[in-house]
Amino acid sequence: MKKQALISVSDKTGIADFAKGLQQLGYDIISTGGTLRIIQEAGIAATAVEDITHFPEMLEGRVKTLHPVIHAGLLAKRDNGMHKQQLEEKGIHPIDIVVVNLYPFKQTLDQQNAAEADIIENIDIGGPTLLRAAAKSFHDVTPVVDPDDYDKIIKAIRNDELDIALRKKLAAKVFRHTAQYDALIADYFTDEPFPDNYTITYEKAQTLRYGENPHQKAAFYKTPFESPTSLASARQLHGKELSYNNIQDANAALGIIADYDRPTAVAVKHMNPCGIGMAEDLNTAFSKAYDADPVSIFGGIVACNRTIDVDTAKQLSGIFLEIIIAPGFSDEAFTILTKKKNVRLLELKVDASNVGSRKLTSVNGGLLVQDNDHKKINRKELTYATEKKPTETELDDLLFAWKAVKHVKSNAIVLASDMRTVGVGAGQMNRVGAARIALEQAGDKAKGAVLASDAFFPMPDTVSEAAKAGVTAIIQPGGSKRDQDSIDMCHEYGIAMVYTGIRHFKH
Repeated sequence: MKKQALISVSDKTGIADFAKGLQQLGYDIISTGGTLRIIQEAGIAATAVEDITHFPEMLEGRVKTLHPVIHAGLLAKRDNGMHKQQLEEKGIHPIDIVVVNLYPFKQTLDQQNAAEADIIENIDIGGPTLLRAAAKSFHDVTPVVDPDDYDKIIKAIRNDELDIALRKKLAAKVFRHTAQYDALIADYFTDEPFPDNYTITYEKAQTLRYGENPHQKAAFYKTPFESPTSLASARQLHGKELSYNNIQDANAALGIIADYDRPTAVAVKHMNPCGIGMAEDLNTAFSKAYDADPVSIFGGIVACNRTIDVDTAKQLSGIFLEIIIAPGFSDEAFTILTKKKNVRLLELKVDASNVGSRKLTSVNGGLLVQDNDHKKINRKELTYATEKKPTETELDDLLFAWKAVKHVKSNAIVLASDMRTVGVGAGQMNRVGAARIALEQAGDKAKGAVLASDAFFPMPDTVSEAAKAGVTAIIQPGGSKRDQDSIDMCHEYGIAMVYTGIRHFKH
């Protein structure tokens, strides 16, 4: 009995050549609709599915392959005597290869202003059913969903290597494909933020050399839909490919830079900002970011929210950096920066849309899902806790520092002066410890600086340390049972303190 291959594809890439190769290897071809026409126009003999089922396509093609003659030919166990007998009684011929790819639901959804009727019409029913039936029967049937596998399958058949191990791999690819397809459909229909079943899907963008350390394997996955402000969509202009840690740090840098509107430069090391500078031009902004911590920036990542100009490029070229991210590079700047072989230059739109709506965190055996921390605050929302009010300049610096501290690992303290960070204390087990690190880093720059804390002060000791170092104003959420102790300490040292009413823990 001759072997049969059922072919019904939405993406017609390479299908005629594949069908011809199967025919040359002794397979009879069964097909449907447009696929059948393309195969026959290529001079390849093929039989319409309706000639096998003796049931015409109906409902504008919605029903073509959903028929017992097709699915019995796929689901029957070839080594089961009863199954074999039932096929013979019904005159059903087993199907050995199924070649299907699905209606372009994702592509339709990605179109601007796509009508809901068109989106729903591109939900494939028969295709996933065929694929799942073939994949379930991988012991006997070869399921094919990816055009990139056509040549491999022809070669395997020709060399008698289409064994169960290969068919199982192809089945796994099918189930991943249909799972993603269904996940996208489920997401389209879901209008609640945290449904009982949270189904997500990603596509591999890159296999990485290693993870956080060389003994850890890793890969980079991206969401199915292109986002012009996502790191996954960045255009790499120069340098070797990104590593796991590069991606983590670059993503952190993008999250920080998104909070600043004026020309700003951010230097990041180990996912914490080591320097942020803002000014009327990018060159000055980067000078401020560099001066904030010229030691930690070494081997770090810099993100800018303006096109890199020649003067900024000259500064950047004098430092060992892993990555430079910007919305663009002038020709002269690009020439200067590419003289360094290994620095990665990433061109990417840099704004608030870089930050997605959800943050996913893997835990052992589960997943934490939360809204991203988009909360911003302006002067009108501040509460003045002390009799002394901050000056206009101090208010500017306080709001600048408040944006920065949101992106520092808790417990977090940031000191700022003249629209630049001068001290960062990150990831400490107690707040006064974070303050001491930030104050030590700032040194004499702490005099006249302002201080931001990501959460309230449970003790007045942080205020005392800051006051002794010369800090003149503090911004913090407030809300501690001992707020009055901190207020009294501010009064004692003549420090202004404002409350935001919100906190920015970052773990």
